[in-house]
Amino acid sequence: MSNFSKWLGAGIGFTFGGPIGAIIGFAAGSAVDAFSKEDFVKEQKEFQKRYAGRSVNTQSGDFEISLLVLASIVIKADGKVDERELSFVRTQFIGMYGKERANKAFALFKGIVKKEVSARQVCMQIRQHMPHASRLQLIHFLFGIAKADGFVSDVEVEEIRKMAGYLYINQYDFESIKAMFYSTTGNAYKILEVTKSATDAEVKKAYRKMAKKYHPDKLQGLGKEHVKGAQEKFQSIQAAYETIKKERGIA
Repeated sequence: MSNFSKWLGAGIGFTFGGPIGAIIGFAAGSAVDAFSKEDFVKEQKEFQKRYAGRSVNTQSGDFEISLLVLASIVIKADGKVDERELSFVRTQFIGMYGKERANKAFALFKGIVKKEVSARQVCMQIRQHMPHASRLQLIHFLFGIAKADGFVSDVEVEEIRKMAGYLYINQYDFESIKAMFYSTTGNAYKILEVTKSATDAEVKKAYRKMAKKYHPDKLQGLGKEHVKGAQEKFQSIQAAYETIKKERGIA
């Protein structure tokens, strides 16, 4: 394991190269004590040589870095960097990775925020290497950031919608995750990806489909630190189903 990977506390795979690698290379020198950009570039070259021509699976560190980069885009979407949103990112990372690793990741994040990032290029790199379930989890996390200041602005929603499209997440899945962060009439149906005109049988079928899609086990490969976020989505699915059952009197 490389020095940077040891600092991060997790394996790094595809994010060592491409647009994301360039971004974290820019931020690494100022974020990691006694670690220069040249050191990072050297590690990148060693990694690329080792895995040349081979498929690299998503590892826990890849998911972490992807979160940091996409989060920086959302936080800057409304033209300002809100301290409540920054605090949300740090708190979420402490919950997932522990205080020491989270503090170091957040130091890197502050460097990433300073750099202009192409959402399209970053998302294209992510979708080539990251499974669909993990990409859904990224979008869920981004909505959590957007709502951290108490209000999800239209520009933040559109930025996340654009990234979802780049990540090959369809409109139904996007609207389902979005609905998990709003308390409005009909959201339970949106979460299950059905309309109010759906029959009881269709509602039950939709619930089973969504429960399978968002089951926490789909993120087990990324480590237990990422399962918690998946459980939150899963609970939203269950809560939506219970709301509809109560409304309709479904046994």
